[in-house]
Amino acid sequence: AGLSTGQRVVTVQKGPLYRVRGSHVTLWCKVSGYQGPAEQNFQWSIYMPSAPEREVQIVSTVSPSFPYAIYTQRVRSRGIYVERVQGDAVLLHITELQDRDAGIYECHTPNTDERYFGSYSAKTNLSVIADTLSASMTPQVLTRNEGDAVELTCEVSKSTAQHTHLSVGWYRLQGAGESHATEVLTLSKDFVLRPGPSYMQRFLAGDVRLNKVGNTTYKLSIGVVEPSDQGQLYCEAAEWIEDPDETWKDISRKQTGRTSLAVMSQGRGLSVDIAAAETSLSEGGTLQLNCVVGAQKSSSRHFQVLWLLNGVEVASVDPHGVLVWKEEYEARAKLGQLRAFKESNVVYVLTIDEVGLKDNGMYRCSVSEVKTPGDFHSIQTNVSSGIQVNVKPIGYRMRLSVSTSTPQVVAGDALIFLCEVQGATNPVSVQWWHLPLQRPGARVPVATMGQDGTLSLGSAYRDSRTRGSLRLEKASSSTFTLVIPNTLDEGDSGRYGCEATEWSRGQSWTEEGETAVTVSSMAGLGLHATLRSRIATVRYGQSIELVCQVSANYTFKEMPVSVGWLFQLSPPTGHYHKVVRVLPSGTVAWGAAQPHFQGKAQLTKDATSFRLCIHNAVAADEGTYQCEVEVWRRNTLALGQPAATTRSNAVGIKVVLPESKLQVSTKYSSVEIAGGADTAIECRITTAQNNSQFAVTWYLLPPPPPADATPVKILRADYSSTLEYGTEFSSHAQRSRFLSQRVSSNVFWLRILSADPRDQGRYYCVVEEWLWLVDSWYKLGERASGRTMLEFKLPERELPLEKTNRNISVREGEEVTLHCLLQGTPTPAAHLSATWFRGAESSRTVPLLTLHRDGAIEYPQESLAGRLQLRRPTAGDFSLTLRSTEKGDAGVYHCQVQEWQQQSKGKDWTVQALARSGYTRLTTIP
Repeated sequence: AGLSTGQRVVTVQKGPLYRVRGSHVTLWCKVSGYQGPAEQNFQWSIYMPSAPEREVQIVSTVSPSFPYAIYTQRVRSRGIYVERVQGDAVLLHITELQDRDAGIYECHTPNTDERYFGSYSAKTNLSVIADTLSASMTPQVLTRNEGDAVELTCEVSKSTAQHTHLSVGWYRLQGAGESHATEVLTLSKDFVLRPGPSYMQRFLAGDVRLNKVGNTTYKLSIGVVEPSDQGQLYCEAAEWIEDPDETWKDISRKQTGRTSLAVMSQGRGLSVDIAAAETSLSEGGTLQLNCVVGAQKSSSRHFQVLWLLNGVEVASVDPHGVLVWKEEYEARAKLGQLRAFKESNVVYVLTIDEVGLKDNGMYRCSVSEVKTPGDFHSIQTNVSSGIQVNVKPIGYRMRLSVSTSTPQVVAGDALIFLCEVQGATNPVSVQWWHLPLQRPGARVPVATMGQDGTLSLGSAYRDSRTRGSLRLEKASSSTFTLVIPNTLDEGDSGRYGCEATEWSRGQSWTEEGETAVTVSSMAGLGLHATLRSRIATVRYGQSIELVCQVSANYTFKEMPVSVGWLFQLSPPTGHYHKVVRVLPSGTVAWGAAQPHFQGKAQLTKDATSFRLCIHNAVAADEGTYQCEVEVWRRNTLALGQPAATTRSNAVGIKVVLPESKLQVSTKYSSVEIAGGADTAIECRITTAQNNSQFAVTWYLLPPPPPADATPVKILRADYSSTLEYGTEFSSHAQRSRFLSQRVSSNVFWLRILSADPRDQGRYYCVVEEWLWLVDSWYKLGERASGRTMLEFKLPERELPLEKTNRNISVREGEEVTLHCLLQGTPTPAAHLSATWFRGAESSRTVPLLTLHRDGAIEYPQESLAGRLQLRRPTAGDFSLTLRSTEKGDAGVYHCQVQEWQQQSKGKDWTVQALARSGYTRLTTIP
């Protein structure tokens, strides 16, 4: 009464969601309350604003053929894919969001329940908005002396209609090739200033500041520049939006150009350094070089600077700043393409606008110090190291590749082409053409996209009633796709080419490439394959049986047929591996990716079905299976291409372990012994699988037992009898007293030798059942036993031990003595033992040191051995000295003293009397 069947519920990320064009977007979906396998399948669809009632399938974990044509290429190239977070939860990834991706997204889970009950899909709304975030900073080459101040400004703006927040941060790259940036200072989306770890102290001291000046300007100020500040500085802005689930998401990030900061250490002599904002440029770019002079008292000294290219003088600047160009550079200087000037007495600048190939080479600056301006005799001269400047022609980086995902199609199918342009830094136009096989030399225009995005179609493709509405799209900044929805006949076979042209300053650079497709004119054959399994869940060692049922509107007797079996591991990766293929000739070809199937798979067939039987199933056989059927026309098998191909539905097979039958006695028991005696705790297995092996782990719950007490692991004996002791029982003394023993096939003992009162508590065992199955050992299950209480029969006599409670304070690093005194003098024949503990009376205590009756000392906490000492000035003084006190030594301490007696020679020793001292609370002072 009161029980009900679970109801399936599908939940999707709450909308509406706003994401910017071009960003990487994820949507989560999960299912609960389901029956069937733990790994559920998911299917994603969209309802576009232009057709809100029409479902457009995007991607599925079930079948690669699920996407509609509009999404096929993006799914195959993993521009859109599904990431499985766990068996019943996934993430939909859209790696580069497009305007057409806006709409209502539906997540659907196919039914695995015995009956339909609950919701099987959920929807959310995704809106695509423009990326309005802008971040800019004028690139500079700055040189500062150590101790100078520097200020950098960053312009950040946005015009998003939705309510968003901004975060602005400054970062530094130590070297040009370094990829990991050091955070300087960030103003978070919550308007909190957060310095990077290496700038924390300088931020707290007020030396590093970030101020917002006006609506869009952010200023970074460093009051005292240090050598460690040298490097490439840039600003990064992020735009954040609050989703309906009240979490904040960064929807756009922008980085500015970089400013080069050189920090000059103060020294003697004359040093010369040269720096450039950028050394690798395209034709038409701007090159700026800075020549920095390092010298003490530079303001009272006079310098003459020469600019050199490949060792040849370009220009000179005298101490007064008078500029003289070499003859071959005068014309460009008059046109304003060359500029050189003295920025200060130690900074000289050379700028070349609209650089050309002739500006390639090694640049240096030579600095000569003279006594007075106009003096021709230099006191000293120094030449900077060289900077290699590389000017590349427009389009030099551009690389083009053309491919198709539809190389072999049947008339009526779509042709999909991909043109990838890499390295272009300027606007690109694209033109597509067709080279028909029947018309050698003819080049038929298909479609063109201008650099401004305008589209035009070739005359043969303008009528949408023939081949459908062609789509030429810019899928990303470097990828262009062409989709011809409907092929007519074999005439659409041939080569298709793409020509990409990069434009800049009236110049252009062109690359082109081609790919081939074959269109077969074949009437619809209605070929279809259905895959089914006798059982979807099999146990280790059983057989997997799969049947591929094929149907078509013709008889297979007339056609050569081959069947291939495909397999995808669990969890699915989206890629199927070939298990085996039976060719029309009867030849069996095994796949190389999954060799373990060969030798245990059996293949059979009849008129319309094919069977695959996999014997001795193991974990590696768990996954998703498909069959693929290929049909050839008669007399065309030698041509190598099938006339029709179909792939079945996917069938998931789960391989599970045998059900554990392990049962362990849960009976509660108690054992009472006298101190010093041996005892044993029993662990009894009542039921288990035949041929099982067992691993036994023993635990102790020390007294007193608080509700949330954590069990202490004593030791574990695995199925091969290998012992592993717990941390608190790993000392040699403890290992020699606690032993695990298998008494019979189903009974295990924990033997405790020379038990003493500190061993009191509740003991139990955890048994693991292991079984060898086909290829390895597998754990079937585990069970815990009932508790056995171990108690001690306390002696009637109590030792006269001082029971005063104390509070002691000690400074860290100093020595402290904790008292444990017997009142009166013990007899010389008395055999005494003592143990010091740390821990309050109401919680678990930890033994620190034990003095045995024979005088041996044991340190259960071996890390403390060097700092603990029992000096024993008298036989009844068991005071503990703790050296070099640490903060972690604070706590409550007490000692326990026992008196032992041997009844006769050769007999066991027993406890005759014991006592526990008062408690000493130790407080450490920093």
